Amino acid sequence: MEIITTTTSEIPGKKVAKILGVVKGNTIRARHVGRDIAAGFKNIVGGEIKSYTDMTTQAREESFNRMVNQAVELKADAIINIRFATSMIMQGAAEMLAYGTAVKLK
Repeated sequence: MEIITTTTSEIPGKKVAKILGVVKGNTIRARHVGRDIAAGFKNIVGGEIKSYTDMTTQAREESFNRMVNQAVELKADAIINIRFATSMIMQGAAEMLAYGTAVKLK
């Protein structure tokens, strides 16, 4: 089953028939000492900290997939108004949250 996912509140050519509710997915990632050392060196010379970029990308994908799986369980046709949020959970660990509104379309 393929679910339409969008950051918009409307899907061209479709109408929302029923709102099934908010769906969400999250993951918490902790920094790694080795990454922090490499990041410290990068901070001195400048440039992208690739290991952190990769970690953030993986966290975003995992939280997005968990949100979609929750929508599949609700038998949703689409998720609209998708947003991402991050928050620090504790020193060195952050949460990535994906959330949106699961809907049935007509």
